[in-house]
Amino acid sequence: MHAKTDSEVTSLAPSSPTRSPRRPAYFVQSPSRDSHDGEKTTTSFHSTPVLSPVASPPHSHSSVGHHSRESSSTRFSGSLKPGSRKISPNDASGGRGGHRKGNQKQWKEVDVIEEEGLLEDEERRRGIPRRCYVLAFVLGFFVLFSFFSLIFWGASRPQKPKITMKSIKFEHFNIQAGSDASGVATDMITVNSTVRMIYRNTGTFFGVHVTSTPLDLSYSQLAIATGAVKRFYQKRSSQRSVAISIAGDKIPMYGSGAGLSSTATGKPLLPVHLTLNFTVRSKAYVLGKLVKPRFYKTIGCDITFNPNKANATISLKHACTYD
Repeated sequence: MHAKTDSEVTSLAPSSPTRSPRRPAYFVQSPSRDSHDGEKTTTSFHSTPVLSPVASPPHSHSSVGHHSRESSSTRFSGSLKPGSRKISPNDASGGRGGHRKGNQKQWKEVDVIEEEGLLEDEERRRGIPRRCYVLAFVLGFFVLFSFFSLIFWGASRPQKPKITMKSIKFEHFNIQAGSDASGVATDMITVNSTVRMIYRNTGTFFGVHVTSTPLDLSYSQLAIATGAVKRFYQKRSSQRSVAISIAGDKIPMYGSGAGLSSTATGKPLLPVHLTLNFTVRSKAYVLGKLVKPRFYKTIGCDITFNPNKANATISLKHACTYD
């Protein structure tokens, strides 16, 4: 590979000066590899003139270099295959380091593109993010829960408790003269009675907690006795009898007692017309404390106390109204 051909000697002969002996020129052919497209290509060569150790004139060096480049270029240009790149002498300074840096940069770009493509494919495969599924599950749960709660609430509304007033019994009814706390003289009334009623829970899938407002036994719009239903719990589809004590001790009558007359023992001489009013409150826990239907029943009864039938039970079956 280092021997000179006849064409090279012929081309170099006329350009050499006659005043100094000519030293032979040597050419080193270095292989280079082009990996621009990532594939293995045909090895290409470029010639670099190497002069003998003895110094040569400047014009001789340039002439030899010029003709050597042309001849080497002519000889090896035919050996390049399509797709390969011929490296010029100016590219030689870059060496393999330049190719490596270029290749690394290109591979980095390819890796970034491939990674972005994989991420896009993964997003297409995953479709909706997991957070959307969680949000949809929570929202769906609340919607379904609200829907079923509304169903239970609507189903419980018609199942109202039924209350039936049974009777009232006056154990003590006394009217006598007296004075109030400030010393004003007036008639004083003392009443002690018991009211009975039947409470029935018609709910088929819930129990109820029952209370009431105070039971007011009034004469001419003046409350002469009061009482209250003790709180209790009633199971579903069941009933009970409830006894309520109503009492009043020495209640001043003032002007309301003008129409009342009594014996020396305090027994009324005439029948006394009384009214009883109260409201029963029922609360059901259908779905814990989230669904709590409430039921109210206002009851009013007209009662006539006959002093000749003391301690007798007075029926309230047809004497009360329910609202």
